[in-house]
Amino acid sequence: MVDKTRRKPLIAGNWKMNGSADMARELVDALLGHLPIGSVEIMVIPPFPYLAQIRSRIAGNQLLLGAQNVSMHAGGAFTGEVSAGMLADVGVAGVLVGHSERRELCGEDDAQVAAKFEAVRRAGLKPVLCIGETLQQRDAGMAESRVGEQLDAVLERCGIEAFAGAAIAYEPVWAIGTGRVASASQAQQIHSFVRTRLANHDATIAGLVRILYGGSMKPENASSLLACPDIDGGLIGGASLNAGHFLEIASAAARA
Repeated sequence: MVDKTRRKPLIAGNWKMNGSADMARELVDALLGHLPIGSVEIMVIPPFPYLAQIRSRIAGNQLLLGAQNVSMHAGGAFTGEVSAGMLADVGVAGVLVGHSERRELCGEDDAQVAAKFEAVRRAGLKPVLCIGETLQQRDAGMAESRVGEQLDAVLERCGIEAFAGAAIAYEPVWAIGTGRVASASQAQQIHSFVRTRLANHDATIAGLVRILYGGSMKPENASSLLACPDIDGGLIGGASLNAGHFLEIASAAARA
C-alpha cells in the first residue's frame, strides 16, 4: 500500500445552497490571500450560478473549482440539468457525485450515482464520490455493508481504473446535524475499510486514492481526524463559509 505522504491533502469546501455574488467574491478573495498552504489542494464548490464568476476570479491561482452536482446525460431534453461537458467548459476541475443530501432529498440511488461518476470521468473531470451510512444503518451494524454497496456500484460500472485521479468522501450521515460526533477512530475504521475494498481490485490505485472525511469537520476536530493514516483531507460544509475556519482546517491538513 502506498504511504500517506504520497497523497496530497485535499480540502474541499461545499457551500451547498448558500451565499450570494458578494459573498462568493469576498470568500474567494480571503482564501486567495493565504495560498498556498503547504502541499494542500484547496477546492471551493459553490452553487451553479457562481461558477463562472469564481472561475474568472481564480484564473492563474492555485484555488480549484468544483461543482455540487452533474447530470448523468451528455446532453438532450433534460431541462434544468447540467452536463459534465458544460462544467468542463466553465473551468470546473472536480464534481461531487452522490452527496448524502442528493441521495436523501432527491432520491438518487447507487446506479444513478455510478452513472454520474462515469459521466464526470468521460468529460475529463475528477469525480468526488460521496458515500456513507445513515444513523439507522450505523445503529444496526450496517455501516460497512452500506458503504461497500455504494462503492461496489461504481466499481461494477466503471472499474477500478476509474478511481485513478478520483477522490472519495466518507459522509457519516449520522454525525451531521444529529448531535452525535464521529470519533477519529470511527472515521479511520471506515476509511480503512474503503481503501482495503479498493485494494482487493488494485493495491496501487487504492494507495493513491484520496479519501476525505465529510462528517462535520471543524477547526476543533480537524487535527485529530487528519492525523489518521487513511484520512487525506476533508469535504467541509458549514465551516467552509467562514474563511478563517476553512483556512484553519487547511493548515491542519498541511501539518498532518
